[in-house]
Amino acid sequence: GLKGARIGVLRSETDAGNLTDQVVESALAAMKSAGAILIDPVEIPTIPQLEAPEIMALVCEFKDMIREYLVARGPAEPHKSLTDLIRFNIEQADVEMKYFGQEWFEASEQTDGRATPGYREALADCRRLARVEGIDRVMTEHRLDALVGLTSGPPFATDLLNGDRSVVGETALPAVSGYPSVTVPAGYVYGLPVGISFMAGAWSEPTLLKLAYAFERATRMRRAPHFLPTIDFER
Repeated sequence: GLKGARIGVLRSETDAGNLTDQVVESALAAMKSAGAILIDPVEIPTIPQLEAPEIMALVCEFKDMIREYLVARGPAEPHKSLTDLIRFNIEQADVEMKYFGQEWFEASEQTDGRATPGYREALADCRRLARVEGIDRVMTEHRLDALVGLTSGPPFATDLLNGDRSVVGETALPAVSGYPSVTVPAGYVYGLPVGISFMAGAWSEPTLLKLAYAFERATRMRRAPHFLPTIDFER
């Protein structure tokens, strides 16, 4: 499935670390060994412009969608809106907000949901920057079958002082565009999994499944997931 496939490599700057970088390089080498043609790197200059409209769309949509979800839970569900959830967290602050707040809830609550002025413009900007001027443009320019990039760094250990410290790779682009992507295991750092993501334009699921399947067959990196009580730094 990888033989002859033209795959563009996304290399956004992250602080994933040298060990994660080594996993990515090994994955790319495996693709080449399986016959893929790598165009490395390819750049999507619109990625930095996505942050503002993406956040705008996110906080507006969340308010409406969390309400729809809560209502769909039926009459036994005591909370019917984001307002109810915020109030509950405040009332149970000694438990629910012992370590962290609810800033994203509050930011979403300040909007009028999808009726917020500027929401539709932000959504249109997301689609233009991620689709037309993003994935579609670079795939056409380089005649690609797919793009590939780091999904994220190794899962972070739970830390109640610093919170989430995940290193996100290329997941935002397909998420914002609404285009398909598939993530597969690429390797491990001290026993913690690192994934890569194949992505492409609309209706590209058959191609992505073919490439991902071929990569998994070539590398055999998948292991059954399990909970780790701690990280084994001897591995």
